[in-house]
Order: sequence, then C-alpha cells, then structure tokens
Amino acid sequence: MGNFNSFEKTVLANGIRVLTERVPGSRAVSVGIWVTAGSRDESYDLSGVSHFIEHMIFKGTENRTALDIAKTFDRLGGFSNAFTSKETTCFHAKVLDSHMDIIMDLLSDIFLNSVFDPMEVERERQVILQEISMMEDSPDELVHEFFTKNFWKGNPVERSILGDPDSVSRITSESLKAQMKEFYTGNRVLISASGNIDHDDLCQRVQNLFSNLGNGNHAKERVAPTPNFGCFFRQKDLEQTHVLLGLPGPSSADPDKYKILLMNVILGGSMSSRLFQEVREKRGLAYAVYSFVSSLHDSGLVGIYAGVAPENMVKAVSIIKNEMEKLATDNVGDAEMQAAKDNVKGGLLLSAENTDARMSRIARNEIDLGQYVSYDEVVREIDAVTARDIKQCAAKLLEDGFAAAFVGPNQEDEVEKCQRMLRTG
Repeated sequence: MGNFNSFEKTVLANGIRVLTERVPGSRAVSVGIWVTAGSRDESYDLSGVSHFIEHMIFKGTENRTALDIAKTFDRLGGFSNAFTSKETTCFHAKVLDSHMDIIMDLLSDIFLNSVFDPMEVERERQVILQEISMMEDSPDELVHEFFTKNFWKGNPVERSILGDPDSVSRITSESLKAQMKEFYTGNRVLISASGNIDHDDLCQRVQNLFSNLGNGNHAKERVAPTPNFGCFFRQKDLEQTHVLLGLPGPSSADPDKYKILLMNVILGGSMSSRLFQEVREKRGLAYAVYSFVSSLHDSGLVGIYAGVAPENMVKAVSIIKNEMEKLATDNVGDAEMQAAKDNVKGGLLLSAENTDARMSRIARNEIDLGQYVSYDEVVREIDAVTARDIKQCAAKLLEDGFAAAFVGPNQEDEVEKCQRMLRTG
C-alpha cells in the first residue's frame, strides 16, 4: 500500500496544522476540524461544556440560522457530524470534491462564528439532560460510566463526557463562549482531509478562512490518572447484571499497543475469541460479552464486559478471570495468532478504502504521536508480534489485579465473593 496514499503536513503561522492524504481515483473529500480539548480539560463546575459546544455549534452563526446550516448540509448530499471525547472535539463532513468551497465555508462559519443564542442554549440544555437521563435506561452503557468514575477517581478523566445534571444546568451562553475562547485556538486546532484533495489548495483555504484565529496560550498540562483497584457495585432492579472488569491498559503512544491490540482480539474482540466462545457459545451465560482497549495520551484501559443473569454473575467473573490468566501463562497457538493478525490487518486495510477513516487516522496519528504512520508500518508492527509478546503483555497487565464494576440486582455478599476471587492469584 506504500504508493496508495500521499500524506502532507503544513503548520500555518497561527499554529493550525493542516494534514492531507490524497486518494487517487476518489471523487469524495472527507474533512475534519479537530480541537485537542475534551472533557478532561474542563473545570468540574462546567463538566460537559465541550459536549454542549458540539451540540450548539450547529444552532446558528452570525451569517446562518440553524435551518440554513441544516439545509446546506442536506443539499450537499454528503454526511456531516461531530463528536466529543475525553481529549478531542471534532466537526467533520464528507462531500463530493466539487463541493469543497461550500463545505469549507460552512465548517469555518460554524467553528468561528457561532452565536450561542441564550434561547437556543436553553432548548439544547433540555436535549442534553434527556441524553444524560437515557443512560439510566441503558445499563450496558451505565456500567461503563460507573466503572470509569471509580477506576479513575480523583482525576478529570473520571467524568462523563456528557457532564451531569448539575453541571449542565450551570452552563450558559457566556460560559460556552469562554470555553471556546480558551481552547479553540490555533495551537490546539488541526484540519485533516482525505480523498481527492490538493494540499496546497486546502492550506490556502484554511489560511483565508482561519487567519484571524489566534495562536493561543500554551496548553494546560494534563495530570495522568492513577487507577483505583476495587469492586464497585450499584444495586439496580434489572433483569441482567452488567459486569465490567478492567486492567490498566496502553496509552495511545505505548510501544506495546499493537501487542495488546492483538491480545484483545484473541481474548474477546471477535466472534471466535476465547470469551465469546467460552462464555456465550459453550455455556450460554451471556448474549453480549466482549473485551476492548481504550487509550488516552497518558493512560489506558483494557476492559471486559458481560451482561449475564444475576445468578450467573460469580460464574461469569470466574471464567473471564481464568481466560485472562491463561493468556499470561500459556503461549497462544500459531493458528490463533495468525487469525488475530489477519483480523487486525484486514480491518485496517479495508478501512483504507474509506476517506472518513483515513481523515480520522491521520488526525489521530498527529494528535497521539506527532507524526504520520503508514499502513505498511502498522502491518510490519503487527506481523512482528510473537506469542511470547502476548504472554508477557497479559502478565504485565495482571500485575495489580482487576478492578470491577457491577450494576444489577445482586446482593452485597455476591459482589464480595467476586472481589475475593479477583484478588487471588
């Protein structure tokens, strides 16, 4: 794939980074405006303000009403969206290359000229409060938030990206503007694009549209979170018990991240994974069971989720613990290792057909690593992983034991039984 892409990067005078990856033969362009600020950069009093901005930025500018914005996006016939994470906020769109003028004008307008009308703010506040309330009706999501709140307790990473009802109720038009003024600055902004794109042309567009955006102050230093190992239980009247076991995982720049990514596929990241086969297929204990890796720039998490009947909670925890420990003591077989590598490489290379995925990938590489990483380099890293690497990574992850969160109708003594089990070697 070495000749399939052409990556270029330019840093403008006000600090904005412009990244492009040209895809020959494509008629599409995917473009994203990224801000290296998210929920972990907020004050506790205004938790959720980044997510609130994401909602409000489509609600009207000095030049367009909310309806004008919606109609323009719809007329282009492409796709537009936005998201907030713990460390980034992104506004992105995919359009035909012939609509580049319109989409850049629109994205720059909502990014630079949003008015945050107080009446619109109040309306959107109610929408976000409903979004927060929905979490209570989605226990499979609730257990993730509950785990995060306790595992990273004492650090801004613990907080929900949505905020909480109290903090969201405090957010005003002025506080939204103040947050943007502090964080939406040139040194925190990068614009990435992939598809039928000319790098110099995009740089000129960005220069013309964003030249008045100041460079900004130096970014505030983030403090790395410290894991809190324990069992956290929230009793809730449900048909299932939702279980989340967690271990400290790799940061986004961790040299072991590809090893742990492969370990995750083997453990619970695919239909043929050990957990899926053992917990669901062989024993019928869960409909949903999976593992995942979640990385931040200075920390990370390897998590395992299962939704089980309350009476099967202890049994499921025992099986999950056992499967993870087997990875730390026994070498993965050649066939299983090759299948995991094929899975990861297949997903990676198939995503290269998607300009959205490529746009996001070059931005993530810049944010996480400060450099471009080719598909060929990633494939080489994956191919180099050995069975011994998997075993060593699993053993290292288990050094401090598991943390766990449970949401369901069980009794305290059942949770305590799981806690004792997870503490033992």
